[in-house]
Amino acid sequence: MRPGGNRGWLLRLVIALSCTQGAVSMARPAVSYRALALGADERAIGVIAAAYALPPLFAAVPLGRRTDQGRCAPLLAVGALLICAGCALGATAGSLAVMAAWSGLTGLGHLCFVIGGQSLVARRSAPHEQDRNFGHFTIGVSLGQFIGPVAAGALIGGQDMAATSARALLVAGAVAALSFTSLWRVEDRTVVKSRTEQGDRVPVHRILRTRGVPAGIFVSLAVLSATDILTAYLPVVGEHRGIAPAVIGVLLGVRAAATIACRLVLTPLLRVLGRRVLLIVTCLPAAVLCAGIALPVPVWGLALMLAALGFCLGVGQPLSMTTVVQAAPPGARSTALALRLTGNRLGQVAAPATAGLVAGLTGAAAPFVMLGALLALAAGTAVRSAGPPVPVEKRERAGRVMSKGL
Repeated sequence: MRPGGNRGWLLRLVIALSCTQGAVSMARPAVSYRALALGADERAIGVIAAAYALPPLFAAVPLGRRTDQGRCAPLLAVGALLICAGCALGATAGSLAVMAAWSGLTGLGHLCFVIGGQSLVARRSAPHEQDRNFGHFTIGVSLGQFIGPVAAGALIGGQDMAATSARALLVAGAVAALSFTSLWRVEDRTVVKSRTEQGDRVPVHRILRTRGVPAGIFVSLAVLSATDILTAYLPVVGEHRGIAPAVIGVLLGVRAAATIACRLVLTPLLRVLGRRVLLIVTCLPAAVLCAGIALPVPVWGLALMLAALGFCLGVGQPLSMTTVVQAAPPGARSTALALRLTGNRLGQVAAPATAGLVAGLTGAAAPFVMLGALLALAAGTAVRSAGPPVPVEKRERAGRVMSKGL
């Protein structure tokens, strides 16, 4: 089967991704609330959030290499299983160190699933379909990010925060298990066979020196760091400002819903602006809005800011995936996507640790100012990343020509 055929696989992949991402997005605030109940301060929250990303930081490239030479579906199944285990075991953790360890297991599972899913989209999409299909893929991410925090907010609360947060983690593990029902027939084995017959591995340094790859990695790092810190630290901000966990869950859901809306209109936005300009005009407002969260605004004002921020953040992930895939050398696309995810996890280690230090010194809202500066730098990277943009019509025409030979 050639790329672009039978899109049932994409729908099944998006459903499975919604389940695993929903589980992770439910677990992240649940872990923060459980850690607070166990006596954690802002710095400890930062360390636990960083522990989620530490194992994936070292595992991404080897997993990407393996996926370049083999199938994606087994990695999806392993990822879902590890998320289930990490959530369930995190619910039983009685200390911050153990909680951090199981958080790292959950992060490793999420990495496996995302590498497998992204590689599958790159492998089964014709060049002119990649922006659209990656956009649909990340709708699954956004659906999970919408449902997860709202569900966590509904489950967590009352006098015994440790017990209710543990219950939320158990439910998150069950949600991740639902993804197994949608993982059948997502991969075409005939396409995989042709991929495994490619030549020698492309060195990592060559991939990183390819024009467009570093910019795609950095934009993705900045956008994911913003989303990650928002998920981990908005509960802390809520505790300081007297905002109930259920309201925080709704606010995080508003952000995710706005991201879904953005990705639904991504194709027409690309036709009007092109990929590079669209990245710039969304990263800059996102920088301002992130910094604005540090202001003591009322809840309704915070909801409006998060809605606008969610829409702006919806662009970075799918377009950075396409940027990296199209810039990467043939036969190394999964590795390039894994390097992008390594950059993401580096941001998820460094940003929470830095945010914890900043929050401990200057207050819980200060990390959002730091994220604003990071997003502004990402906009500058997008400006310098390439020459004049190619018109969308020309790109699509070239992609259709290329797809005929696949």
